[in-house]
Amino acid sequence: MSATPKTIAIVGAGIVGVSTAIWLQRDGHKVILIDRLAPGEGASHGNGGVLASCSVVPVTGPGLLRKAPGMLLDPRQPLFLKWGYLPKLAPWLVKYLRHANASDTRRIATALTGIIGDSLADHQALSAGTGAEGYVVPADYVYLYKDRAAFEADSFGWGLRRDLGFRWDEMNGEEWRAYDSSFSEQIGFAARLGNHGRISDPGAYVKTLARHVEAQGGQIIRAEASGLAQEGGVVTGVRAGGELIACDAAVLVMGAWSKGLADMLGLDVPLESERGYHLELWEPSVMPRAPVMVASGKFVATPMDGRLRLAGILEFGGLKAGPSKAPFDLLRRNIKTAMPGLTWKHEVEWMGHRPAPADSIPLIGAVPGAKGAFLGFGHHHVGLTGGPKTGRLLAQLIAGRTPNVDVTPYSPSRFTKTA
Repeated sequence: MSATPKTIAIVGAGIVGVSTAIWLQRDGHKVILIDRLAPGEGASHGNGGVLASCSVVPVTGPGLLRKAPGMLLDPRQPLFLKWGYLPKLAPWLVKYLRHANASDTRRIATALTGIIGDSLADHQALSAGTGAEGYVVPADYVYLYKDRAAFEADSFGWGLRRDLGFRWDEMNGEEWRAYDSSFSEQIGFAARLGNHGRISDPGAYVKTLARHVEAQGGQIIRAEASGLAQEGGVVTGVRAGGELIACDAAVLVMGAWSKGLADMLGLDVPLESERGYHLELWEPSVMPRAPVMVASGKFVATPMDGRLRLAGILEFGGLKAGPSKAPFDLLRRNIKTAMPGLTWKHEVEWMGHRPAPADSIPLIGAVPGAKGAFLGFGHHHVGLTGGPKTGRLLAQLIAGRTPNVDVTPYSPSRFTKTA
């Protein structure tokens, strides 16, 4: 319990916002969740559902500059661009691609490990006593390759994981098929990581956590936030829905929509939407034993309640454009290649927005020059994985405690506007 309970307004009711609320309540604070949508919508509903602790290697690995043009022009690759958006994307893209080197990749992976490296335990700790525990399912996470040579072609990323403490079992041919026989025989090699997990229904999970926040006295307000009120450089409230909601501190965790309010606080965050797609196959004829990453298509197949969810497409096209057809078609083709015998009763398409800072590292911490303002966004495609740890770190920082993780890499001060 905090010695001085405060009223904390949290703008954003996805996994990061709800996690922050729960950890603040456990610390004795009053919380107000503010979002234009109901809790658990957006990316917190539509993610891949894997507690992917090992997903620390950013997209901007060595060789991306060489590969990206060909990927964009190849409809079989999981990278898409709405070409009319390119002029607006270009300044962010230049900054993003500057990190496509070995040194920056290692630095980013180290920072991400501090947020997602123990995700299963983080979710178990978050959900304990909330009624949402049953959605957290311990599971392996398996990367699938055509053969060992294809696996070894990814040696840089796997070497990084090894250096950061991750361990895995390698399965060839018959050993892999004995583990899970539902995949094509063209998949001849698997790397199995233990101590991972999955969420059996991500949207329902976050909604259940949010109901717990309410049951513990938290308030949920459906409104769009337009800014923070300050007096003498100290946050006094959040402007939302035409009203001023008084608070002692405010946390901005709005995902891909965070840039506007963050920039009002004196920052210049290079943030883009990493548009993500999923395809849900309901009542599948066969269900994989564990979540898998099919490396050839860079997509995840995750068992969930009543359906198999496919996710992993990356598209740049901003926050306003509707979904494209090609990413869904690619997911269908890829799963039919990976699981030729798979059939299903019906399917559901979804597209949403993941917050992508140009340096691939989330912003977590206090805003310089605005006492009582905190940020927690920018997790790219690992927001569900890192949500509980991010919320716990924010609660600790708000209480003035020193976390047991070095939070320097996540500091919002790295994006302070220059004169």
